Amino acid sequence: MSEPFVVAPRRPGMSGAERREPPAKPVAAALPAVPPDEAPDRFVVRRPSAPGESPLAAAEPPLPDISARAPRSASLPPALEPLAAILDDARVTDVFVNGAGGLFVDRGDGAERMPGWRASEADVRELAVSLIGAGGRHLDDAAPCVDVRLEGGIRVHAVLPPVSATGTLISIRVPRLDAPSLDDLQQLGMLDARLRERLDSAVERRENLLVTGAAGAGKTTLLAALLALAGRSERIVTIEDVAELRIAHPHHVPLEARQPNLEGAGGIGLARLVREALRMRPDRLVLGECRGEEVRELLAALNTGHDGGAGTLHANGLHEVPARLEALGALAGLDDRALARQVVSAIDIVLHVSRGRDGRRRLSALGRPVLDAAGRLAIEEAE
Repeated sequence: MSEPFVVAPRRPGMSGAERREPPAKPVAAALPAVPPDEAPDRFVVRRPSAPGESPLAAAEPPLPDISARAPRSASLPPALEPLAAILDDARVTDVFVNGAGGLFVDRGDGAERMPGWRASEADVRELAVSLIGAGGRHLDDAAPCVDVRLEGGIRVHAVLPPVSATGTLISIRVPRLDAPSLDDLQQLGMLDARLRERLDSAVERRENLLVTGAAGAGKTTLLAALLALAGRSERIVTIEDVAELRIAHPHHVPLEARQPNLEGAGGIGLARLVREALRMRPDRLVLGECRGEEVRELLAALNTGHDGGAGTLHANGLHEVPARLEALGALAGLDDRALARQVVSAIDIVLHVSRGRDGRRRLSALGRPVLDAAGRLAIEEAE
């Protein structure tokens, strides 16, 4: 039986320059064997010794092979080298490091503890600082909670003690190596043929879409697949807090919010980016996630001739969407009835995605915004 992932020490005498240089060959071949009697001073993930063996081999059947995939380790930032062997598994969507308490990996079926992971709290903190630094931000006691996007779209969130009561926490969201099309999502069971026909029609008719669901339910994946169906001559401008949308389209222009510096200056929020995007002549205007006052700017844009637009929203169910939008509208100074009229006029279809107990993501409901008897917002579920 092959050796599981273990945390092994780096080779003594390895210089800082060597640590920063990306490996010239696959990680498995580049890392030397470590004598057991050497005292570890830092952790490195060592791959299983058996050639060709998956680092996260398991009994469940693999997902359909959508396309040929190159290993992520070929293009990882140096700060992610300790996790390269794990990230090379194309099924991995999330990686969680809970201080010295362990490492968990989600391959689409829920988080599972990684056997053999050993690291001290100091090691995990150093890794967190390195990852956040690779994204151009600073993690320390003055800024103990930081979120960054690394090369390749990998998103990293880190929390330091005492905000985290159990040690340094690292959460890594891993994008797919490819950009799944709507055909791929149908093959994976996210939607059936009837829903597929409805979505094709919505994109062709340039309906304004709102994709809702809980965190990790697949909102961004579905939205990217839908936008890939847009005409090749259309200009798609996307606005996100952290750029995650990867759209298979020749004219995709991504904008990303900027956090203020340590002095509180220089920040560029989503609301301003929506206004800037309107000056860029978008054929489709997309707000990656509505989470604040920028909902007012998006609704105003979609109500003034910018059809074919879209956005995403965190919501637990289709009928919880009105309450979520009302809360965001309040932040933007809109009362319930004003917001309702704006949403009914701007949004043509609401798509709700969910993640089942089996870990599979599905398009579970469709609806459209309507006004109820009191003039407030409601969602009428489509049959």
